[in-house]
Amino acid sequence: MDVPVIDIDELARLQPSGVALIDVREPDEFEQFRVPGAVLIPMADVPERIEEIPEGELVYVICLTGARSERVVDYLNRQGYDTVNVAGGTKAWLEAGHPVEHGPA
Repeated sequence: MDVPVIDIDELARLQPSGVALIDVREPDEFEQFRVPGAVLIPMADVPERIEEIPEGELVYVICLTGARSERVVDYLNRQGYDTVNVAGGTKAWLEAGHPVEHGPA
């Protein structure tokens, strides 16, 4: 199955509309910096927390570089969700100078 993907510039254009964004990094990574509005569900927790992922709407998934989120998107789409991987991840988001949040969620 091909994994749908967008880049961080597209996410930056969509973000003001309040898109659903799941961050699958670990809690310590999430606290260091994150895309504003992202919800933390670490990759290992996705199967047991799947009910927290919105159904019936497009959901964007992000990690540090796009590798973990790609795997999560593949998994979720096989479960019937409509999810998209954010290529480049939070690292590319930060490097592009987009705003970030810090600290506990």
